[in-house]
This record gives sequence, C-alpha cells and structure tokens, in this order.
Amino acid sequence: MSLMVHEFTVEMTCEGCSGAAKRVLGKLGDKVSNVDINLETKKVIVTSTLSSDELLETLKKTGKEVTYLGGKAA
Repeated sequence: MSLMVHEFTVEMTCEGCSGAAKRVLGKLGDKVSNVDINLETKKVIVTSTLSSDELLETLKKTGKEVTYLGGKAA
C-alpha cells in the first residue's frame, strides 16, 4: 500500500489529549511516518501506509470523538 496523508478532526481540549493521540499513533511504529497535531484546530494529520479505517480505529482508542476528513497521496 502506498503512503497517504490522512486528515482527521479529534475532539482535543488540552495537551494531554493531543499527547494521547500521539501515543496511540506512535504504537503503530513504522507504519506511520509522520504525525502532525494542531490542538487549536483539533486537526490530526497522519502520513501512513495504513488505511483511513485503521487509523480511525486507532485514534478512537483515545476515547475522543474522531472524524475522518479525507486523504491524498503523500
């Protein structure tokens, strides 16, 4: 599978929330090449070879509401 950039909205309210998102994505190891989190806009941008569904399920482990906004080739 090719590298894709996926954009999600995650209901994050603090540094702890964004840290949780980083942690769960970090557990995916080399399947994720980059994670960009903007707490202000509640956006999480993930560059990965995983599908949007797999990433969505992973982000849901934070207990936050997660919405998939779309993806494009990296």
